[in-house]
Amino acid sequence: MQCSWKAVLLLALASIAIQYTAIRTFTAKSFHSCPIPNPVNCNLSQDADVADRLCDENPTFSYNLSRKTHVLILATTRSGSSFVGQLFNQHFDVFYLFEPLYHVQYTLIPKLTQSKSTTDRRVMLGASRDLLRSLYDCDLYFLENYIKPQPVNHTTDRLFRRGASKALCSPPVCESLGAVDLHLEEGDCVKKCGTLNLTLATESCREHGHVAIKTVRVPEVSDLRALVEDPRLNLKVIQLVRDPRGILASRSETFRDTYRLWRIWDGTGRKPYNLDVTQLTTVCEDFWNSVSTGLNRPPWLKGKYMLVRYEDLARNPMKKTEEIYDFLGIPMDSNVERWIQNNTRGDRSSSKHKYGTVRNSAATAEKWRFRLSYEIVAFTQHACQQVLAQLGYKTAGSEEELKNLSISLVEERDFLPFS
Repeated sequence: MQCSWKAVLLLALASIAIQYTAIRTFTAKSFHSCPIPNPVNCNLSQDADVADRLCDENPTFSYNLSRKTHVLILATTRSGSSFVGQLFNQHFDVFYLFEPLYHVQYTLIPKLTQSKSTTDRRVMLGASRDLLRSLYDCDLYFLENYIKPQPVNHTTDRLFRRGASKALCSPPVCESLGAVDLHLEEGDCVKKCGTLNLTLATESCREHGHVAIKTVRVPEVSDLRALVEDPRLNLKVIQLVRDPRGILASRSETFRDTYRLWRIWDGTGRKPYNLDVTQLTTVCEDFWNSVSTGLNRPPWLKGKYMLVRYEDLARNPMKKTEEIYDFLGIPMDSNVERWIQNNTRGDRSSSKHKYGTVRNSAATAEKWRFRLSYEIVAFTQHACQQVLAQLGYKTAGSEEELKNLSISLVEERDFLPFS
């Protein structure tokens, strides 16, 4: 059977089209992270329709073809992470989430503030990495596996600190806001916006150019290696550290019941025999291990890691924030600059609650010197001597030196990003 040249040409074009479709399918669809039907609280057919629609319509679920910058703020409790988070939350093109891993911890390891079990830690980290990967893909439905009670029809009123995310308190996620509500306080967001619609939140995430997440529930940067090396992500890690003496002072004041024995020691001068010193030493060990990894500059962290001392940021917030955005390759907009100007010069009464960010940032960084007794400071310096030296925090040899030589307790260090 003979074919005309037109038939041959049509066959060739069809072959090329089939190959192109196959390549597109492999490079995009095979990397999709779409919602999986959950028989516990969702209608299977309804979920399948949603999943198909998101897979077909959402280019950011694919092999990060848009090359969004994904940012992870790696920190520990009371190290200034809420402050750093706001440096991203205020950016018009950054979708920011505050501590989404809270739900993983309190679902998998209930009643524990911080798990000390190796097995628990491994389970927690595996689930945390899976959730982070999904959130960076703007798959907020994945959160439904950990929110209790589980959302119904993709809506919930139980997302931890929802009001700390500007994107979740703005249109299109919150449709009930007027012009006067553009700058809501955290508590007002929940009152005015009502329940959170995760479908609208997903759409909002997709509309933003970048995604930033803050967490205090990943101990070390090496725990993030699988995500850093994931070709589907463009993940950059900002590791925030703070003088352990400042962390201890802040925790003792904020978490008064948990740190009751430390406060007894501080008030009486007598160290309780049953004091849980791991509340301090775990912080120092995690800092030492994580910072050592970062400063050793392994190939997998090249261009992906920046170490930031809270004290440097507190003393010169604008300059340090510019350095952070320069490392990320994201232009810093005027909203961030304005927020810094308005939130780093407050007085003691400016901070409304324990997680507030309006304060005199430089004074806050040094306040621990007047909160802790010298006995506790000396104990901390001995227990954490390695990490204090590593990060450039000087030790005080006496109570007088502690009170009078604040600036000299922090060495000038230039922790350049690993590029």
